[in-house]
Amino acid sequence: MKIPNPIRCAVAAGLLVLVHAATAQDPIADGIKALDDKRYDAALAAFRQAVEKDPKDYVAHFHLALSFSLLKNDADAAVEYRKTLELKPGLYEAELNLGAVLVRSKKFTDAVAPLADAAGQKPHEFRPQYYWGEALLGSSVSPADFEKAAAVFETAAGIDPKSAAVQTGWAKALVGEKKLSEAAPHFQKAAELDPNYRDELLELAAEYEKAGQASDAVAIYRQFPENAAAQERMGELLIETKRYEDAIPGLEKVVAASPTSANRLALATAYGLNKQFDKELEILGLIVAAEPRNYDLHMRYGRALRDQHKLQPAEQQFAAAVNLQHDSVDALNELASVAIVLEDYPTGMGALDRVKALGKEKPGDIFLRAITLDKLQQRKPALEAYEQFLAVSGGKFPDQEFQARQRAHILKLSLGQK
Repeated sequence: MKIPNPIRCAVAAGLLVLVHAATAQDPIADGIKALDDKRYDAALAAFRQAVEKDPKDYVAHFHLALSFSLLKNDADAAVEYRKTLELKPGLYEAELNLGAVLVRSKKFTDAVAPLADAAGQKPHEFRPQYYWGEALLGSSVSPADFEKAAAVFETAAGIDPKSAAVQTGWAKALVGEKKLSEAAPHFQKAAELDPNYRDELLELAAEYEKAGQASDAVAIYRQFPENAAAQERMGELLIETKRYEDAIPGLEKVVAASPTSANRLALATAYGLNKQFDKELEILGLIVAAEPRNYDLHMRYGRALRDQHKLQPAEQQFAAAVNLQHDSVDALNELASVAIVLEDYPTGMGALDRVKALGKEKPGDIFLRAITLDKLQQRKPALEAYEQFLAVSGGKFPDQEFQARQRAHILKLSLGQK
């Protein structure tokens, strides 16, 4: 959110300037002239001199604080505004300006008290209400806190209904109360009043997502066709909600405008889930080419190729994954399965041997080893592998167990065993 410049609050201090100038000595007069001329460094020097001359002159301290504010030195400005209030408790202009610089410094909790008092002194003035709302919003930790902030912003909006900053603050306070449906029109109104506040709607979209209201979030993201991140997130949400076909056009535009691995992967996912497998494989190939050292991408591409029965290129992807992570059991198992179907037995058995050496062999690996040895006419090791599989399978793989029993029986007969 863009917060109005708190220095503007100092305009209200003009009467202080005029009253003091009538009896002021040269440092004050010089400082005021420097402020009028926007020579803030000169003003700072003059008011420092005035404070040194009379440390109890609250007007000098006030204008020294104002000079610090105009030079964006909020820390020193706050010190001087506090000194002003020590010397002149309840001074409206000092409370307002102190609260404003504290809000600008994001010291919201410290800003609440002076702004509350300033707002109480002039309840129909816009600035103290607005900054008080900001201070309450920034320091809120509970729904009750947010409710109080919303009430103050509502008052500020009644004073200036055309303030986009107030509408946004009000909306955020309502979000803090979990009143998303009530917050939405205020976000929208802020965007209508000032296009610079339009992106605040994305915060509402994020809140809709947190609340599980994906369709409402999508509706907001649709309003940002020029925002690649918003369109990418919209596509992801459409995929999550199984609206695959709807996700594709937006993701295609995002990829065409600014391709990244993330948005390409999202598009590939949408293509795959929408059964546009050729397009899925094309995109995955581009991603892998762009990131050849990415293990996860090789695995994803390999599995997509495998599922489309493109086993030879799938084997190449799984082999690349193994080269990147030598001890990946997932990659070794995938490589073994595809290689053995392709009758590339040395590669398949090598992968299975590596899994066994890692101590990660599972019943499926043992069965795969058994049928491979069987195909290689290595009858005795094949029989041993089938029997090992049957000993550990525990009835969890009925089809494979039936096949293992049949082959074990045949192998025993061929080996002269009963």
